Amino acid sequence: MAAIDAVLDAAGVKNSRVRDFVRQWAEHTGAARVEVVNASDDARLIAEAVEAGELLPAGEGRYYSRSHPKDTARSEERTVVATNNESDKGVYNNWKPASEMRPMLTERMKGASAGKTMYVVPYVMAPPGSPLQPYATGVELTDTRTVVLHMIRMARVGVEHVNELADPDYFVRGVHVTGDLDNLGQGTPDDQRYFVTIADERTILHYGSSYGGNALLGKIAHGLRQATYDGWASGKFLAEQFLLLGITDKQTGRTYHVCGGMPSASGKTNLAMILSPDALGDRYQVHFYGDDIAWLWVDPEDGRVYAINPEFGAFGVAKDTNEATNPTAVEAIAEGTGTIFTNVAYNEQTQDVWWEGRTKTPPADATGWRDWKGELISERSEAEKDAPWAHPNSRFTTTLANIPNIAPDYTNPKGVPVDAIIFGGRTRDREPLIRAITDLAEGVYDGLTLGAEATFAAEGTEGVLRYDPMSMRPFMAYSEGAYAAHWLKIIGAAKDQPIFAHVNWFQRGEDGRFLWPGYRDNLRPLLWLMQLRNGEVTGRQTPVGIVPTKEELQLEGMDDLRADDLETILSIDTHRWRQEMGHREEHLKLFPGMPEEIWEAHRRVAAGLEAEQGK
Repeated sequence: MAAIDAVLDAAGVKNSRVRDFVRQWAEHTGAARVEVVNASDDARLIAEAVEAGELLPAGEGRYYSRSHPKDTARSEERTVVATNNESDKGVYNNWKPASEMRPMLTERMKGASAGKTMYVVPYVMAPPGSPLQPYATGVELTDTRTVVLHMIRMARVGVEHVNELADPDYFVRGVHVTGDLDNLGQGTPDDQRYFVTIADERTILHYGSSYGGNALLGKIAHGLRQATYDGWASGKFLAEQFLLLGITDKQTGRTYHVCGGMPSASGKTNLAMILSPDALGDRYQVHFYGDDIAWLWVDPEDGRVYAINPEFGAFGVAKDTNEATNPTAVEAIAEGTGTIFTNVAYNEQTQDVWWEGRTKTPPADATGWRDWKGELISERSEAEKDAPWAHPNSRFTTTLANIPNIAPDYTNPKGVPVDAIIFGGRTRDREPLIRAITDLAEGVYDGLTLGAEATFAAEGTEGVLRYDPMSMRPFMAYSEGAYAAHWLKIIGAAKDQPIFAHVNWFQRGEDGRFLWPGYRDNLRPLLWLMQLRNGEVTGRQTPVGIVPTKEELQLEGMDDLRADDLETILSIDTHRWRQEMGHREEHLKLFPGMPEEIWEAHRRVAAGLEAEQGK
């Protein structure tokens, strides 16, 4: 204990509750030594990780890591929200009693870091000085150096954050123990892994991984699950898996801010990092704030909804990231950025990296290339030759400051005022390019019934959506009925409420082609939405929202867009929508305590579609 106290003294840790927390878990996990980390330690830790072979150089100022082959993604079935109150149980939050999970994890962690260093990572998941900073401070204890390096990129790390707490006891306590990855029974009935957020105790216990959201406790476990619970318990804010971007009209000087949620593979990161199309670039500038998490609150002084990105970096999917799909990301992970790549392909001779979609075809010369498992591509058998070089969930981690169009005010403690909240899923029909919703309950209802198409053609249900409320299905921390009520309360408290909208870039023609080109052109419907909010356009009212007329969209430079395709993506297929309403009703019935305002919104939309069908 004296040795630990000496380390904490030398590091300047003055918070007595943090010191108690470190001592307790260092003793329990059997760590051989303790090290307190600040962001300024990054270069030293990088050098140590390279020397130890935990990282490999990937060009100048970039690094490559390879995780255990059984440890490559989040594991939703092993991820639990635990509390002391069974009423917190929801359909999606995989709720368990804290009295069951706490002792189970404590036992598994006992002595499991023997011989290792316990790194103490004090951090804050908000710009310093934010009104939400009291909910943003945490300490992660981890036995893995690469986890520390990712945390330095994803959160603001430093001892000052815990020393300056108004309430020294009010911080999130996170313990990450990797465990013996060779012998955890991953994916079997004997699986030993558990990733538990004990939300009403503000404690996170993760055992059995050193990868991504399983190990970077500030990101998902704190930034989403814990924060979602805190926002509800305090009654003060929403924490959502949302992008956040800004659009500046250089002609008027006004900047608009849009946030919103999209299920996996629905284009959220690409939209967050969007650039203006060439034909509109002289007038509109787009700025990036965040691609994954936004915390929303209402400022009582001006009555507006504000949003912050609590993260300090981006943890992006490498697959299909290239100059055409996301030039912003490509620049953000260039040499000299300190980026860490995980589970991409790596050339041990040239120190280059590659992933599926980076170029149309893999490098022609396979010499020196190893796949995500570390196996030489050149020695693959005939049966293995077409296997992916990179893991489909391979990642890059880079700080926000590296993103070329980062917003100049991204560190503003207050955040930015929100003009629109959008939802978007991947659907080949039914959903138009954009439909705006001006009613609060109908907007929240639309988010609760957000989904993307499942691929169950063999089961005869092709085109049925996998619902993902607000894109928060894997991150819910309390019951869905209470969640809907909290949304109505927070946004309803705003005097100047954001406009809601639903977007869809993925409509296809009968020949399978996309009807809308996407990427930079996705800015155009967002510009229409801002004009609608300003009263500059009126659109066309439909039972499911307001859609643009073709004359209202700014289509300069889109000479290849077919007139019939444009008509289709600005139309409502009433027959398909009526089918959808039945699925939505069954979905909402899953959730006890759904507010009556949401059911009323559902009935209004359904009645409107019935009336439209009868015309």
